[in-house]
Parts: sequence; C-alpha cells; structure tokens
Amino acid sequence: MKLPVIRHLQKNNDELKIQNTIEVLENFTEHRSVSEEEMDVIGELLTNLCGAVEVHKMINDGVPERDAANNFVKKVLGSIDK
Repeated sequence: MKLPVIRHLQKNNDELKIQNTIEVLENFTEHRSVSEEEMDVIGELLTNLCGAVEVHKMINDGVPERDAANNFVKKVLGSIDK
C-alpha cells in the first residue's frame, strides 16, 4: 500500500473506472497460469486500487481529500495492529 499511488489513482480516475479495473485484475488472478510473482504484483495493485475507491467514498461523504487519504491509511494500519 502506497499512499502517493492511492492519491494519484483517486485524483486521476473516477470510482467506476477503478472498480472496473479491480474486476479485471481479480478475474486475471483466477487463471491457472498466473505465477506467484504475478499474484504478488497484482495484490499490491489491488490494494492501491481498493484504497483509491475507499478515499473516493470518504470524499463523497464530505471528508476533505487530504483527510480522507490519511484516514484510510490510519484505518488500515489500525486493523493490522489488532
């Protein structure tokens, strides 16, 4: 998870486009020829894309853009610490 990447994706793509990309990548991972290395890369991409969707949702709920991104990271790190 990389906050600068999440912010970039959120600023430059609408939520629907990101959701469609997530679906395509998830479908790709279901093919039997996908290697572990590819799965790791796709996993990182999916994490950043899902983060961008969450930030979009927070912004739509009225949270300022900077706070939305920071709140998302705190939420994720908080769930890891549990």
